[in-house]
Amino acid sequence: MNKIREFREKQNMTQQELSEKSGISRAYISQLENNDSLIVKSSTMLAIASALKKPVGSIFFK
Repeated sequence: MNKIREFREKQNMTQQELSEKSGISRAYISQLENNDSLIVKSSTMLAIASALKKPVGSIFFK
């Protein structure tokens, strides 16, 4: 379970805005937030973490 939705909502950011900032599709962000994807590439994790200005570990590994 990741914390993408939690951090995104705390920043009043939509999935579309996160998509634009990270370069990851909105549909894939939705899948990740709903834990529909068990395998996430490290480059995807880095892009999302960077867009949310959070460490990868705090989003994906806690």
